[in-house]
Amino acid sequence: MAALTRLSLVFSAAPPPSSQRHNCGCVALSISIPLARKLPDSSTLSSRCSSSFSVPSQFRNNKGFRRARVVSASTAGLPPSTVLVTGAGGRTGQIVYRKLKERSDQFVARGLVRTEESKEKIGAADDVFVGDIRDAASVIPVIQGIDALIILTSAVPKMKPGLDPSKGERPEFYFEDGAYPEQVDWIGQKNQIDAAKAAEVKQIVLVGSMGGTNPNNPLNSIGNGNILVWKRKAEQYLADSGIPYTIIRAGGLQDKEGGIRELLIGKDDELLQTETRTIARADVAEVCIQALHYEEAKFKAFDLSSKPEGTGTPTKDFKALFPQITTRF
Repeated sequence: MAALTRLSLVFSAAPPPSSQRHNCGCVALSISIPLARKLPDSSTLSSRCSSSFSVPSQFRNNKGFRRARVVSASTAGLPPSTVLVTGAGGRTGQIVYRKLKERSDQFVARGLVRTEESKEKIGAADDVFVGDIRDAASVIPVIQGIDALIILTSAVPKMKPGLDPSKGERPEFYFEDGAYPEQVDWIGQKNQIDAAKAAEVKQIVLVGSMGGTNPNNPLNSIGNGNILVWKRKAEQYLADSGIPYTIIRAGGLQDKEGGIRELLIGKDDELLQTETRTIARADVAEVCIQALHYEEAKFKAFDLSSKPEGTGTPTKDFKALFPQITTRF
């Protein structure tokens, strides 16, 4: 396998920093690029969804599932809540799924991934399913019997071949046929919301991205996908669905340790005008799970970033965090 390098594409809706400023935080897209030759498996860069859907026998009917109310961790005596993480094979989705598994006294975790390879990558447990979110019928079985849904699915662009960023060549990107943001971030998320509503799921946590208030955001130009436009449309559909929801619009995602920074809540992309526009994936994952504990997190939509490590006070009190949010969309 060829060696990989991580290329981060960073875009900002804020005025450009001075030529002396290098450590800006912006809405970011990060992908892996082979240094020598094309990888035989490009699933980590692809948003293609598997057309197959496999459900272990123990999940093929609703028997054996106990419906549980999503409650605060401090409430004792109730059975664990069953939570499905879609996009569980992604870098943030893996963290959410793992955190749920670690808290088995509070949650029964399920994961939905695109491919068998993704399932193997996160342990190939019987509670991980392979499915195509673009196919409404295939989403229904895995959503049956759950209490809460955490949506982390997203279209992911691929880099056009023949370019070498290590030589200063500017990369170009495209989306595969059938895997554009319209199909994945709009139709795929709509299918999940519809299935959850039919199954009387009690709460949906949807992770989106900051930048959606600006239709000219550079992220929309990647592969001519208008990804933030379609994400925003799915968010509005969820807000109008009547299902209790929490919409988290994350800043630039970083592969860093979580739980050591002060988290910042914002609205309407105001945080993009500041120097605090990034957040660790692990912190986003923790907020997703904490949102299931508190009534104050329901029917809320907010931007999320963090202060740099070593500044501020690391956020630990989520019961105090969610009441700060005043926006429903």
